[in-house]
Amino acid sequence: MKRVIYLTLVLLTLCANAQDKVIKLYKGKVPNSKIALDYKETGDIAKDNNLRISKITDPELLVFYPQKNKSNGTAVLICPGGGYGIVSMTNEGYTVAQKLIENGITAFILKYRLPSDEIMVDKTIGPLQDAQQALKLIRENATEHHIDGTKLGIMGFSAGGHLASTAGTHFNHVVIDNPKNTNLRPDFMVLVYPVISFGEFQHKGTRTRLIGEKPSEELIHLYSNELQVTKETPLTFLVHAADDKAVPFQNSVNFFLKLKQEGVKSEIHIYQEGGHGFGLNNKTTKESWFDSMLNWLVLNKLIL
Repeated sequence: MKRVIYLTLVLLTLCANAQDKVIKLYKGKVPNSKIALDYKETGDIAKDNNLRISKITDPELLVFYPQKNKSNGTAVLICPGGGYGIVSMTNEGYTVAQKLIENGITAFILKYRLPSDEIMVDKTIGPLQDAQQALKLIRENATEHHIDGTKLGIMGFSAGGHLASTAGTHFNHVVIDNPKNTNLRPDFMVLVYPVISFGEFQHKGTRTRLIGEKPSEELIHLYSNELQVTKETPLTFLVHAADDKAVPFQNSVNFFLKLKQEGVKSEIHIYQEGGHGFGLNNKTTKESWFDSMLNWLVLNKLIL
């Protein structure tokens, strides 16, 4: 009965948000997976009407196209947050996709697998596999999606920001089958109150779910993405609130400083207040980080 209710809620949410298509990330067996018979995808609607999905075993891309007369060829892969324990589909997925297509940008929401020893041989690479596979599929089918494959960005919120920044700093560490040697590097990143560091300013839940309770120093360093920035890291737009008690603002600041050190174009917006998880709308300010991001994309000739 619970399964039926969940599916009904999902269908209602999907219809309300009207994505144009759903694409399975993998044909056949999902890589790095193992069978767990009792591990079934579940979801619930929170008090704020946010659809939260967990126990994902069959990852997907939800595709949203702008009107043809508005399309500018730019595309964004959205990684919702949820501490690597859930995927927060509404406030960090659907609403963001709708805002992007209103501005001519094709949107892809990544419903990615959450790290779990129950269903993964190596949980530390599971989410990154899905992000890389999504980037590969989008680029290889750019013509079908009517996008410019050289203007494909990645956007992540909270733990989704960790996934996005991992994709943007680990693109030379290929963890999927890529026979065509397709470019897996995002052309730009938008990171909103992101988890980036697994060191001093870590979000413990995100870190523990990805690399375990007692990770090695090597793993901590590898997935502290401010330590992985190079001159090849994509240009980046960062948003955070100074009073964020869940994910310290230093995650964004230290990443920004490393980007500047490496000569990577970047912009950062630190709000005085706003807390964590505000999605598109920080209610403490009249400023819109999304509008500022659009201006930044124009500045960097990523949209015209």
